[in-house]
Amino acid sequence: MSKAKLEYIWLDGYFPTQNMRSKTKIEENFSGKLEDCPIWSFDGSSTKQAEGNSSDCLLKPVAIFPDPTRDNGYLVMTEVLNPDGTPHETNHRAKIDDDDNDFWFGFEQEYFIMDNHTQLPLGFPVGGYPGPQGMYYCSVGGKNTHGRQFVEEHADICIAAGINFEGINQEVACGQWEFQIFAKGAKNAGDQVWVARYILDRLTESYGYYIEYHPKPVKGDWNGSGMHANFSNSLLRNAGSKDVYEAVCEAFRPVAKEHIAVYGEFNDQRLTGLHETASIHDFSYGISDRGASIRIPIATVERGWKGWLEDRRPASNGDPYKIAGRIVKTVKSAKIEATA
Repeated sequence: MSKAKLEYIWLDGYFPTQNMRSKTKIEENFSGKLEDCPIWSFDGSSTKQAEGNSSDCLLKPVAIFPDPTRDNGYLVMTEVLNPDGTPHETNHRAKIDDDDNDFWFGFEQEYFIMDNHTQLPLGFPVGGYPGPQGMYYCSVGGKNTHGRQFVEEHADICIAAGINFEGINQEVACGQWEFQIFAKGAKNAGDQVWVARYILDRLTESYGYYIEYHPKPVKGDWNGSGMHANFSNSLLRNAGSKDVYEAVCEAFRPVAKEHIAVYGEFNDQRLTGLHETASIHDFSYGISDRGASIRIPIATVERGWKGWLEDRRPASNGDPYKIAGRIVKTVKSAKIEATA
């Protein structure tokens, strides 16, 4: 009789930055299908999601991936529910208005790899600094490239798990890397980013590293970390009109503060108008402009205004569920002329 290891992953109740939690459920003769993953429970009083005198919260499986690192293992992303089956207040996935999966998202997750012993990014000497920015971005060679074996292993695990992993590259700062995830459906995109993060964090346990998602962990003339959100829906993919794109971008202007509120903690330290960012106090958009709040990719223009947009404001520690949910709401609010 075979036994499977199901790793149930959920987001806790810490605010404003939630953390991943997980525990293993052993199931006999498991089919590998999401519909055969039972609802489970956990002690919400230990995760800031319930009081001790009524501490049970429920875990509802919403996505499943094979776990290449464990024999007969699976990674199960879940939503947190109240005991009566309603979404918990910390469950932001359930709030996304994209049940038809019309929205497609591509998230670019930046992060720093930190050495557990020095508490510094890889490549940073104790008591000093490495060479200035310039040679780290997409570099090759041991002088400027740090952590490649770890990053390659993460990519291999994600691909083997069936995550729609689109690429990796070293970023502008020393010890900083990025991976990209694409998915059709806002909820699906969030699921895949969170599971890819889980794999990344768990892998650090074997290397003596940890991942720093803070958007500005190294002060001074160093790039911060973001999680650029590339997005489209059927309107943007088929628009064929500059006016439609400008109308969608303009819909973001009056709700800029609402977006920033869910785009990640400490983002003010990153969105300064420097290091390829727009100021947190401004809103702008432009074609091929990496210093704008929203970039209109040149590929979208060249395809006759059919494509996607890139919101460059989300921070690396942002919740993809919150980010996607807010973007979906704003795009749906855009006032498009009937003749467009």
